[in-house]
Amino acid sequence: MHPPDWVTLSDEQVLERRIRGLKLKIEGSGLEPLIQQLYDELSARGLTFHPPCHVGDEWFVPEGLPVIFVPFYLVHPRLRELERKMILEVEGETPEWFMQLMRHEAAHAYSYAYRLYRKRKWQETFGLASTEQSEFYRPKPYSRSFVVHLDDWYAQSHPDEDFAETFAVWLTPGLDWREEYRDWKALRKLEYVDGLMKSIAGTPPVHLPAYRVADYDCLNVTLRKHYARKRELYEDAYEDFYDKDLRKLFAAPGDAPERMKAAAFLRQNRRNLLESVCRWSNGRKYRVNELLSDLISRCRGLDLYVHPADPKLLLEIAAFITTLVMNHLFTGRFKRTK
Repeated sequence: MHPPDWVTLSDEQVLERRIRGLKLKIEGSGLEPLIQQLYDELSARGLTFHPPCHVGDEWFVPEGLPVIFVPFYLVHPRLRELERKMILEVEGETPEWFMQLMRHEAAHAYSYAYRLYRKRKWQETFGLASTEQSEFYRPKPYSRSFVVHLDDWYAQSHPDEDFAETFAVWLTPGLDWREEYRDWKALRKLEYVDGLMKSIAGTPPVHLPAYRVADYDCLNVTLRKHYARKRELYEDAYEDFYDKDLRKLFAAPGDAPERMKAAAFLRQNRRNLLESVCRWSNGRKYRVNELLSDLISRCRGLDLYVHPADPKLLLEIAAFITTLVMNHLFTGRFKRTK
């Protein structure tokens, strides 16, 4: 097969293309065997419904529709490369990560296909699916009432996600979830899912509405517009209430010997700080990188200095930024205003 005509274009040229015009297909791509792996895992559990998969703008299952949309950038290596440049990471890029997400999305598809969320026992176990969902929630990182599957303690965000995460853990091949979650309250949820799936094994779905892929794929936009929208999701108003913290953190006098501009120090250590903060906070790289950019800019504006030889300096900076990122997870803001 000949490569698509856009593969050799520059980033600027590709960004001007409409995503739908790239003519991306799951069939024949590297995603096809991974999707088949999901179907094999479901079949191994006696589950006959294999959710259809389509190319979309992000990972999602439309409300009420038992189908899975997979992000377009995963279909081709050239688009993965662009995604990394624009957002700094590629969600689902490894086979392991891809399968984690697929098992999670398959749970939503099953919930709609069999209308599981309507069952009284489901509601007693996970809560009401009609609960209002918010982008921000207050997870309890050490809670044993929820399984831990995707990042950000996602099971705690909504009853639907609690079920999806529990299902994903239950479906994972080779995972002894009874041992893994022994003495956890979440084990009760896993046992419920195990019984629920056995009750529908071998039975066809009860809800398979007709749909048009184009009504849900959101791909009739240019890549440039797509990424502009995506970046907006990560933008936050930056205010001068960081100044007090920055002045405390970077307190070296401007005339001190062996001093260094704080902005230059942050730039020099940016990569290590980004990796460290994201590893321990589960923060999105794009969001954390933008926060670092804001902090560097503000340090430059305030003309702050540091003692670069201070052995505790990097630790304190990493702790400060991690705190901001965790505040964002809990409140939707990097820091509360006073």
